[in-house]
Amino acid sequence: MVKSLNTKMDLTNKATWYREGPFYGNIMVGDKAFEFYNETKLNDYIQIPWDEITYVVVDMYFNGMYIPRFEIRTKNNGKFRFSARDNRSTLRAIKTHIPRESLRKAVSFTTMMKHRFKNLARLFNRK
Repeated sequence: MVKSLNTKMDLTNKATWYREGPFYGNIMVGDKAFEFYNETKLNDYIQIPWDEITYVVVDMYFNGMYIPRFEIRTKNNGKFRFSARDNRSTLRAIKTHIPRESLRKAVSFTTMMKHRFKNLARLFNRK
């Protein structure tokens, strides 16, 4: 069994961790770290201390009415994508432990396509 980094637990929620495929388990937001663990497979766990998190990117639709998933980006280990049963309460618990500037809204599909077309136009204008 994995030993938790947290001494006090703020929130526990059922969740999905998206790696190569979905891994189902529980998210635990505590006083020292963000943790994901699977009760059946002991190798499917992750512990991210709060000082290791660079920022959290949140996918929002309909002006924040629907939040399907969020992504935690770290300083050394890359990015981790999660979806909880109640993403809104999970993000509220995370917000108490990281600075407000570290929460970011993901770029929408239309904005991403605009940037790509602008870059494509710049490429053709150079020649």
